[in-house]
Amino acid sequence: FQNPIGLAAGMDKTGMAQDGWGCFGFGFLGVGGFTKDPQEGNQKPRLFRLPEDGALINRMGFNNPGAAQALVILSGLERSSGPLVVNLGKSKETLLVNAPLDYAYSFGRLYHLGDVFVINVSSPNTPGLRNLQDGPALDEIVCAVQEVRIRCAKPNVRPKPILVKVSPDLTMPQLDAILTVIEKRKIDGITATNTTTSRDNLKSPHSGEQGGLSGAPLFRMSHAMIKYIRESAPALPIIGVGGIGSADDALKMLEAGANLLEIYTALVFQGPSLVRDINRGLVARLTEMNATVLSFSPRVNRF
Repeated sequence: FQNPIGLAAGMDKTGMAQDGWGCFGFGFLGVGGFTKDPQEGNQKPRLFRLPEDGALINRMGFNNPGAAQALVILSGLERSSGPLVVNLGKSKETLLVNAPLDYAYSFGRLYHLGDVFVINVSSPNTPGLRNLQDGPALDEIVCAVQEVRIRCAKPNVRPKPILVKVSPDLTMPQLDAILTVIEKRKIDGITATNTTTSRDNLKSPHSGEQGGLSGAPLFRMSHAMIKYIRESAPALPIIGVGGIGSADDALKMLEAGANLLEIYTALVFQGPSLVRDINRGLVARLTEMNATVLSFSPRVNRF
């Protein structure tokens, strides 16, 4: 990774803009989430700006072309923008009991095009999806995906890393159960966090809209969760996401234990120069701290 700042999932839901995102200076790019079946997503309007709070609320519902078409789209990428992080979700019509097969299908379809894969079981916008964060349910999904990885991996080539994306609304016992599955199944990392259903202390008239809240109000929750994960799992790679809007925010996330970072909402409000500003700001702050530029990510090579 040339730098720790990546594009979060949900911004490019089709993959068609990946070559363009690379011009912004990201260290890696997230794409998707992709589901087994093509989906139009939830009824519009489904995305709301909360400028008074530096936040967004979305209830998009995994609108995407489906894994088979995503394969066609991603096959046409020039791939000059660093590692590609492919995010996977569950199709809305797929029963929860069949979720492992759903994730496994998409993973198998896209395996040779992604560098890192993220199992999203934490979006609040697909009914019942967050139930899949439960330890036994998550374990079944992880096992199904790992079986496909064994079949797809090339001889003498390291298998593609698998991460799990979690909700900021989890209780600590729930998060502990997820970390137990991650340790037991030797999952490669965790993405913390997804959007929240919390609506504490918001000013915008759109604050009552249903969906997941992202942006500045999420920072405190994501930061606390990353710190807890790092204390619980000292060697586990973490992609930190949630409310990062400046170099100071990024540094706080890295100090809490994140190895890599993703941005979304602040990019909407501040524009593409934000990537450059955060990276330059990190270099300046690390220099002031007499730290090496690479010290932000001592464990990222595990990927």
